[in-house]
Amino acid sequence: MSTTTSSLPASERIATLDIVRGFALLGILIMNMPGFSASFFAEADGSHLWPGKLDQFAEQARDLLFSGKFNSMFSLLFGIGFTIQFARMQQADPHHATGQYVRRLLVLGVFGLIHVTVFWTGDVLHIYALLGLVLLFGLRSVGDRAIVVLIGLCLLYPVVSGALRLLVMTPEITARLVAESKALEISNNAAYGHGSFLDAAREHLRESLYFYDNRWSLWGTLGFYVQMAMTMLLGLLAGRRNWPRRIPELLPRIPRLQWSALALGLACGVAFTVIFEFQRAPGPTPLKLLGSLCYWTSRFALMVFYVLTIVRLAQTPGGARALAPLAMAGRMPLTNYLMQTLLCTALFYGWGLGQWGRVGPAAGLGLALLIYFCIQVPWSLWWLRTHERGPMEALWARLTYGRSAARSIVQGTA
Repeated sequence: MSTTTSSLPASERIATLDIVRGFALLGILIMNMPGFSASFFAEADGSHLWPGKLDQFAEQARDLLFSGKFNSMFSLLFGIGFTIQFARMQQADPHHATGQYVRRLLVLGVFGLIHVTVFWTGDVLHIYALLGLVLLFGLRSVGDRAIVVLIGLCLLYPVVSGALRLLVMTPEITARLVAESKALEISNNAAYGHGSFLDAAREHLRESLYFYDNRWSLWGTLGFYVQMAMTMLLGLLAGRRNWPRRIPELLPRIPRLQWSALALGLACGVAFTVIFEFQRAPGPTPLKLLGSLCYWTSRFALMVFYVLTIVRLAQTPGGARALAPLAMAGRMPLTNYLMQTLLCTALFYGWGLGQWGRVGPAAGLGLALLIYFCIQVPWSLWWLRTHERGPMEALWARLTYGRSAARSIVQGTA
């Protein structure tokens, strides 16, 4: 293999992308904390799991400001990384570039399958791997205008999906789905709250299969894929147009877009928060359809606002210094993402410290900040003093390119 596919030295990385990636890791931990500490199905009947006012406020604030924004950010970065990585692969070895990238995605998919079926059901790595194959074989040669149209269609998905639910969902189907969710909550509580590591792994496998094994759960899973695809397509467009390397040129246009995205994101965010708080009963309604559209729009707009805010801050000396620790965490995203699972399952699960079901949204928010800033950021700084990249990133490269070419392209992330 050509040596030109070697690892990007730290001096050649796009620092702003690493900062965004590090910020996304924090947001993902905040949003994953409820799933680490309690069942995904805990509020299927519309009841509040945490009755306290502080916890309910923290839950609403978390959903308004964080829900969906940071896995969107990661999928955006994945799309950007795809264009950068694949272009370098084609330049270095055009005859084998496609095969190399397929192998890279397959390795990521294996990591994801192990993660989702053994350690934690909320994994996104296998989703990125599948969508990456779609980018490689289905969208690589599609024009920019078609990509913009596809992004627009993704934004309309909740309207189409919600309308279909109104047509086909019946009270009987809703009651059956709620009963299935309550049964899964009970088995989750037993396996994760009180079981052994093997009990938890079996439950993860069972839960993962549930999300794909019938048309109703698959319908919800499809919606998550579309959400990820939407921002991955935006990343593909950004990478094609080389926006990350043209930041100084684009900077004068950013403020207007930044504040417009904030206004739209907050307006839609407040709307979906209010709608879903007063429409907690299971089953589709016309108002929930509007709430879903507001959620998708808010998710997209606030993600854009966060990214543009980081871009602007990173261009100033003071901002770059303040955000530099996030860049260190962002240089090893796969390692830190999987570390979050290890730390949190060890804290909450029965085979660990057994705090399952005992940490509400307010405490969970504080715990996420503590883990990220007191463990993950310092550990990343320490590790990268003596290594070019994180341990899981190194393993990913070695399994993708082989021992002799283990120093491979690492600019993009999972």
